[in-house]
Amino acid sequence: MAIYGFGYLSRLKIALFILLLIVIFGILGFMLIEGYNFNEALYMTIITISTVGFQEIRPLSTAGRYFTSGLIVISFGTFAYTLSAVYSYLINGDLRRYFNEIRKRKQIQRMKDHVIICGFGRNGRQVAMDLDRMGQDFLVIEKEEDSFLETKEKVKHYLVGDATFDHVLMDAGIDRASALITTLPDDADNVFVVLTAREINPNLNIISRASLDSSDQKLHRAGANNVVMPDKVGGTHMATLLMKPDVIEFYNLVSDQENDITLEEISYDSLPEEFRDKSIQDLEIRKRCGANIVGLKTNSGSYVLNPSPTERITEGSKLFVLGMSEQIEILKEWK
Repeated sequence: MAIYGFGYLSRLKIALFILLLIVIFGILGFMLIEGYNFNEALYMTIITISTVGFQEIRPLSTAGRYFTSGLIVISFGTFAYTLSAVYSYLINGDLRRYFNEIRKRKQIQRMKDHVIICGFGRNGRQVAMDLDRMGQDFLVIEKEEDSFLETKEKVKHYLVGDATFDHVLMDAGIDRASALITTLPDDADNVFVVLTAREINPNLNIISRASLDSSDQKLHRAGANNVVMPDKVGGTHMATLLMKPDVIEFYNLVSDQENDITLEEISYDSLPEEFRDKSIQDLEIRKRCGANIVGLKTNSGSYVLNPSPTERITEGSKLFVLGMSEQIEILKEWK
């Protein structure tokens, strides 16, 4: 069931509310028509709407009989409906599902530095699968709960709602998240989500999907760090596959998470202090773990492919290292 929806609980609440109104109506009626005190009126109301058939406290007047008959008619269906709702809530698993939703909501409230995925279509589903393989904690926001039915076991945290609404993003912990990926099919919705997310969390890393070329600049102006156009990327991929098939095959080999090859980034801050502001050759990464430095991002934001061994690692820069998973693990444990 949808978190924060509680449809089964709403049904029970409605039934109980209507029953309460009928009880109040019955109490007031018996007090005004028959002159009963509160306890007597409550007793008569309960035995009337439940149709248990106990004897009246004292003989009813003609007006009292008409009122009692009317009370039985209007309350019989409501009482049966309420019993059905209570039975469903307690016996058919609704109570268990309710507490499961409470537990899920508390789990979401404890999430921090997670990734929020808006939309669970083809793109959103693929993002979720990749993040799951990488061990990254994430949460999915999707309007239709049916979208989760086939893969619910793989989506630990999700919300059923409209990501363009501020309160839905807040429920997803946008203020505590590290990144947001919006893959909604409508570019206008993606722009709205990016604007809202950037306003709530200025430090958020935001990646957005776009369908039209004209949406690229709009999404960047709205606050997206990166914009991806799946159709354009797919077309370029197919053209390159035709002209340079071995290049694409090698790229797929490197990027496939199921292979034992990993491309990892190492930030300046993660380096041991004795290697900061040193040259690449001073790091001796290949000698230490067998991996190779294939790229460098300078503190000015520019990229250098196959950097020179004399290139220095300065504050704000990053190294890109390619190697087997066990080599990368040795690198991550570098102290």
